[in-house]
Amino acid sequence: MVMTVVTLSKVPYSLRGDLSKWMQEIATGVYVGNFNTRIREELWKRIKQGVRTGEATMTYANRNELGYQFETYRTQRKNISYDGVPLVMIPKNEEESRNQLEKGFSKAANFRKAKKFASKKQVHFPINYVVIDIETDGLNSKENHMIEIAAIKISNGEEEKFQKFLKYDYDLPKEITDLTGITKEMLIEGGEDIKKVLKGFVDFIGNFPLVGYNLNFDVEFINSYLDKYKMHSLTNKKIDILPLIKKENMFLSSYKLENVLPVYDVHENVNHRAMEDAYLIYKLSTKVNEFFKILKREG
Repeated sequence: MVMTVVTLSKVPYSLRGDLSKWMQEIATGVYVGNFNTRIREELWKRIKQGVRTGEATMTYANRNELGYQFETYRTQRKNISYDGVPLVMIPKNEEESRNQLEKGFSKAANFRKAKKFASKKQVHFPINYVVIDIETDGLNSKENHMIEIAAIKISNGEEEKFQKFLKYDYDLPKEITDLTGITKEMLIEGGEDIKKVLKGFVDFIGNFPLVGYNLNFDVEFINSYLDKYKMHSLTNKKIDILPLIKKENMFLSSYKLENVLPVYDVHENVNHRAMEDAYLIYKLSTKVNEFFKILKREG
């Protein structure tokens, strides 16, 4: 068991309450507890998930020259290691950094450095996949209906988008309007012929791998519609981000998209609109460790 100290600033009360289950708050925003390594790491994940726009630090005993180690999240101070010794780095402000760069390096040198750095970040195989998302008036693909469908096609770094409302002849539940902001009037004015939308969608995705969050839900609805209109079911390779995240972060308290995104430093709201959510899933996919390995292996 290792003594651990956590400090929080400008975080939601829900996180402070959750942390109080595990640690004792000895001063405002300062928590103390004793944990083994596994519990401490999982607790730090929960803190990062719930901190939102606040700040957090965690300090704990460690067998290094200082006798302790620390982690920071969304703070100005960063932990850097110098020969195994944790040091605090306080980044200079942007203006100071820019002045130092102008004094120290020529434009040509800066370009070469930037190009060299960028080359290390490149994924050295064709990145081709389509992120999809739908909105529906319920959860049952056999009884409920799609109201919106969207896709973002990524082809060698280029993005192309597809978004359509579907013709809808039913009473749209109020809770769906409250959740998505989609109204019956929007569907009456913008809803397009369903078979035409499906054909356009199938042509758009081609044979690219399909990517989504809880992907089976979307695919079941789309295939149900394709079957109804005597069209071929989707046979594209499929990669669901959700089980990858469950494997990568086994102890999250919730795997709803809006709760997972902050864990991966995507700090945007989930609006429950097909295109906006597809874009968030796309951003999330680029941060999941196993995703590109699977894409390369199945490609």
